[in-house]
Amino acid sequence: MEHPDPTDSLSSTPSASAAAVPAPPAPPAAAEIFGAALPRAERFVGHLATTGISWGLVGPREVPRLWDRHVLNCAVVHQLLAPDTRVIDIGSGAGLPGLTIALRRPDLQVLLVEPLLRRATWLEQVVEDLELTNVAVRRARAEELHGVEVADYVTARAVASLDRLAGWALPLLRPGGQLLALKGRSAEEEVARTQRAVTAAGGVGTEVISVGEDLVDPPVTVVRVTAASARSGPAATSSPQPPARRGRRPRPTRRPPAG
Repeated sequence: MEHPDPTDSLSSTPSASAAAVPAPPAPPAAAEIFGAALPRAERFVGHLATTGISWGLVGPREVPRLWDRHVLNCAVVHQLLAPDTRVIDIGSGAGLPGLTIALRRPDLQVLLVEPLLRRATWLEQVVEDLELTNVAVRRARAEELHGVEVADYVTARAVASLDRLAGWALPLLRPGGQLLALKGRSAEEEVARTQRAVTAAGGVGTEVISVGEDLVDPPVTVVRVTAASARSGPAATSSPQPPARRGRRPRPTRRPPAG
């Protein structure tokens, strides 16, 4: 995760013009995924294709595949979220997946956490333009919010390896909450490699699942980590703590032999 840069500054706003490839039209699957929220989703893609590029959040070569590779792939993750819950999206960047989830699910309360000033400001102004009342933006690193923010779900995409991600995300979850990490084809291997660290951070169950099989091709791979139901000791911190030493029984006092 990137650290905040105090020298980061802006000279334009998301509504300003930017030389970029025109935003691609929404594919048929977009209407099925977003439903009534499709017009706002199209406006979001318009932001990504313009100031998303000029502010360095999206590469110009990504514009033709914004819908298929980024927006739709992230939006289908909403299928894993229970109604009327709270989501923290860490390392939100260009709002992926957090903003797409909030667009699709107005019943959710979504907090976008982003450490860089440029990106956080872009997110704030895009959220305002889209009139999303269920979204807030916070400029911070995830670990700075331990003990401050809590949610039912934490989402992340292309933020860090699973062991580091678990240390940042699991302390933000309510007992029994879930980390949903969007991963690639090597997810199974990563889960096996990082299992010990994830368990030490407070994960009690890890599984690799596919989402959106009938909507996007290929389906989205998500690693789902469930937080411990009792948050105490090592599970309540971002890194494992040494176990407490057991107290020793006092030794009996030896009396000197009678003279």
